[in-house]
Amino acid sequence: MLVPIILGLIVIVNACFAFTFVKDLLKHKKETAAEPGNPVVMAIATFLIFLLSTFGISDFAIGSSLYPKAKWVSDKKLPGTLNTECVIPVAVMALAYISSIKVGLITLATAIVCQVIGAYVSPRYVTKLPTKVIKIFVSIGLIVAAILILAGKFGLYPAGGNESALTGGKLILFAVLCLIFGAFNNIGIGSYPLTMATVYALGMDPGVAFPIMMGACTFSVPIGSMQFVKLDSYSRKITLFTSTFGVLGVLVAAFVVKSLNTAALQWIVVVVVLYSAFTMIQSAVKMNREEKKNAEN
Repeated sequence: MLVPIILGLIVIVNACFAFTFVKDLLKHKKETAAEPGNPVVMAIATFLIFLLSTFGISDFAIGSSLYPKAKWVSDKKLPGTLNTECVIPVAVMALAYISSIKVGLITLATAIVCQVIGAYVSPRYVTKLPTKVIKIFVSIGLIVAAILILAGKFGLYPAGGNESALTGGKLILFAVLCLIFGAFNNIGIGSYPLTMATVYALGMDPGVAFPIMMGACTFSVPIGSMQFVKLDSYSRKITLFTSTFGVLGVLVAAFVVKSLNTAALQWIVVVVVLYSAFTMIQSAVKMNREEKKNAEN
């Protein structure tokens, strides 16, 4: 009984985002068409990004590395874009993969509610951050993503336990962390690997990590993303392409390819992500020096 309810709520919440996005898209058709990016290249890139994301390679990490280099989106709008672009593809992932939920209802509800609160509150502050601060936050997110990919490859994650639900102090700690993870999404730090590491560290069965991650994100990210749309702090063009070609990537991964050896790709992603983080930090430092120099003059 729980599964149909969760899936129904996923459809409703994500439909609200889709309505908000389409309304904004129709209102800004000329601006969207004028945004940078070759349509063919964007179609191929977004298809591959979410095909790989379905197999566990972070779309936040790839997007943070690719979009600024390709000059498809400004640094200021990057956090919002990373969120809005993944809403529809992640909803499709959830509908394709969540067939059974073995996690305790209170634990799952805690993850969803707390991440939604974090995601709802933080966009209005993120959009006010200086560009150099956003660069630093995104760089931190990239480094965290690289560390967690490497930790997984070398078996450094906690092994997890047998619990399917949390109670007492562990549940309170989990609630606080989920609130933070929901806010982290909005500054470009993906919550998937952080949630997975937390689930394992708190002694939960690794099998419950997916419904918690997916459940929390498919509710929290649309809520935060609607704020980014209202604040005009995202790329409409990238979001449009991921909502079409990105979804195709998810469907191909889920129903055609079904399995993919990502071991070599993960090494490539780590190298690219760390390089992008390094160059972004360099850029932030350079901006800071220029601001100081201008202030002195």
